Amino acid sequence: MTHTFRLILLLMIFPTFLQAQDWPDLAHYRDENAKIGLSAPNEDRVVFMGNSITESWKNLSPDFFAGKSYIDRGISGQTTPQMLIRFRQDVIALKPKVVLILAGTNDIAGNTGPSTLEMIEDNIASMAVLGNAANIKVILSSVLPVYDYPWKPGLKPAEKIVTLNQWIKKYASENGCIYLDYYSSMVDDRKGLKAEYSPDGVHPNVAGYKVMEALAEKAIALALKK
Repeated sequence: MTHTFRLILLLMIFPTFLQAQDWPDLAHYRDENAKIGLSAPNEDRVVFMGNSITESWKNLSPDFFAGKSYIDRGISGQTTPQMLIRFRQDVIALKPKVVLILAGTNDIAGNTGPSTLEMIEDNIASMAVLGNAANIKVILSSVLPVYDYPWKPGLKPAEKIVTLNQWIKKYASENGCIYLDYYSSMVDDRKGLKAEYSPDGVHPNVAGYKVMEALAEKAIALALKK
């Protein structure tokens, strides 16, 4: 093997190695978190924890975040075990009054390997426990409806999402959390995401985010009163 070939091979492997070393992507918001600092005494800070649906929110609907103490901590493609690992850094360390968690659809899609509903539930419950222990009001969001994942077709996720949402609602009721039901307002007759709210059946468009925003604001107001 020539020196040049070894160098090419190293350059190909090195980015993958780096990604594997930071599987939960803790570096994603590390610098931003340091700049934000702790919340002011009377600040109603809210952290939005999630995946691409949350990450795209601030880009497609920036007015929702403007002038508010809303911090978007979504990372595209993430699953609940990745979110759980970064929960202390990207939520608790920022000392918000409220955390809004939207998670689980990428687990069902198998983004980081096969996941049972019980595995997803355990991770969501663990984030809720951490939030409650840190005196953060926890809002658990329903998973948005999906009929099929464009990047992994044929998984038939619709019924799994219904079952997971039933568990999230029950867990929230029994553990002092607020259940935020996006699902009921966005589902179509196939148990998928309404076409007028999404370009691909998974991710909301601006109209979809407007629906979510009205519901999220109500849940946040309720959490701040508790």
